[in-house]
Amino acid sequence: MCALCGVLGGGDHWTDPIGRDGVYVRAADASQRRRERLRRVLEANAMLGLFGLSLEDWQGSSYILRNRTGKTEVVDQLAALWPAAEKMTGRPIDPLDTDVLMRRERGNG
Repeated sequence: MCALCGVLGGGDHWTDPIGRDGVYVRAADASQRRRERLRRVLEANAMLGLFGLSLEDWQGSSYILRNRTGKTEVVDQLAALWPAAEKMTGRPIDPLDTDVLMRRERGNG
């Protein structure tokens, strides 16, 4: 996708909860979608913290990925988060790696 199409295109990603007639969606209203988005940021930060990174929501439309030295990158969708994290750290990051999952569990008590 070209950059202009990405800017002008819809902000919805296939992982975002979108209400449709006749289809149950857990986060159907705006406040529920906002809470779900913040929950996803918290979950991402539990993993990203292991690599010295953090994520924050930006205006409910994109995310800001940040490292400990203050370097930042705008991430449009969570699907683009891990490639951006790898680029920022300069090494592969697999959030489903068994060792990473064990480190996360130990960190969360």
